[in-house]
Amino acid sequence: MLNYFNYSEFDSPDEIGSGMPKDKGGKMDKEFLYKLDEARMYAQTPFKITSGYRSEAYNDDLRKRGYKASKNSSHCKGVAVDIAVNSGLQRSAIVVGLIKAGFTRLGIAKTFVHVDLDKEKQQSIWLYA
Repeated sequence: MLNYFNYSEFDSPDEIGSGMPKDKGGKMDKEFLYKLDEARMYAQTPFKITSGYRSEAYNDDLRKRGYKASKNSSHCKGVAVDIAVNSGLQRSAIVVGLIKAGFTRLGIAKTFVHVDLDKEKQQSIWLYA
């Protein structure tokens, strides 16, 4: 059980229940969810999840609509989320919380922070243009 999130926050819009951990019939990685919960504790600011798990079909639809949704998206593996931000102060708190929790793959944008725990990808911090 998570302290700061409901599993439904991680659902793909076309797959209700997919935000549950894999061992409970969902698609999200349990280690990732607990680490994200820890990051939220450190950040001391709400995390509004704008994109959690993505089914392949939903991810393909995003690409067709012009969004930058990678064919090899970590969201489709259940190890990534995007977190909405509305100020530099909130962005800073979120990034610091994620780093304190041990995340090393972060994408920082004006309106969101992407974080993942994809062990098949190089550890990196990047900016979205």
